[in-house]
Amino acid sequence: MKIDVCGLGNPLMDILVYIDEEFLQRNGLHKGIMHLIDDEQRSRLLSHIEDRDREYQAGGSCPNTIAALSLLGVRGALMGKIGNDEMGVVYKEKIQQKGVLSFLKQIDGATGTSIILITPDKERTMNTHLAACREFTREDLPLHIVKNANIFYFTGYMWDTENQKDATRLAIQVAKESGTKIVFDVADPMAVERYRDDFLEMIERDADIVLANRREAELLTGESIENAIITLNNLCRTAVIKNGDNDTLIGCEGRVCSVPVFKSDVKDTTGAGDNFAAGFLYGLMNCFDVRLCGIAASFVAAKTIEKIGAQAPDNIKGLVEEMLREQNI
Repeated sequence: MKIDVCGLGNPLMDILVYIDEEFLQRNGLHKGIMHLIDDEQRSRLLSHIEDRDREYQAGGSCPNTIAALSLLGVRGALMGKIGNDEMGVVYKEKIQQKGVLSFLKQIDGATGTSIILITPDKERTMNTHLAACREFTREDLPLHIVKNANIFYFTGYMWDTENQKDATRLAIQVAKESGTKIVFDVADPMAVERYRDDFLEMIERDADIVLANRREAELLTGESIENAIITLNNLCRTAVIKNGDNDTLIGCEGRVCSVPVFKSDVKDTTGAGDNFAAGFLYGLMNCFDVRLCGIAASFVAAKTIEKIGAQAPDNIKGLVEEMLREQNI
């Protein structure tokens, strides 16, 4: 079976809640990052939001990217692990409805969750309980899918358990041996702080493309964004640094270009980076040059943050095609 993009990640049921800044302070949470929480912390946080309106969506960083790719008409497959609980059943149904080819493994236990707290400034603070995700091992990898994919995509979140890291490294090895392009999304500043040396070594040794935001890139390299793009591009063929409301920088084979962001009516920044990655990979699968890949990525991210939740809008393919026509591309 030929796959365009296969992704390995943490399938999480997202629980979205609007809160104020004081809520974060009372609960000792740092705004705008992903916190890994245990059973007790999850229970406590759920009790604190039980009187608030909540929305449930099938999420997770890599799964969001693969779901958006499927909506864009790119044949995407998802690898990961979920529980055999009700959330697991619903999760699988939801991603398949978006056209994702599921290679998820199920085990006895709970499906992972991410409690996403959205403040009035539209920033999101994620509180992730990995649950079944943590149990993914190399034995769970459908290696034939990795071998037959054009692109293998994964994020820095896969370094949070030794068995997940081991599985990811095996997938990287198989991808390299098979000529599958390797795309690494750094995904979170806290992941960089935990695994900086691992990430730098892996980017230089294995990655064809690395995606990061400004904070992640500066933490990785210890340099300003202007120098970080050059340093990262020296490590791999293509480096991409997202810069919030400012231009994205792309370094490809020693040349740097910038891509402006698309202005949007921001409702929720959850999943902006995940869907940026989907737009970039969509461009690669359509043989766009890297700057046009960046334009598609910026547009998909902009349309995602105009709605609540981490998923791209269901009509994103038509919206992208219309944008490209308007720009005579």
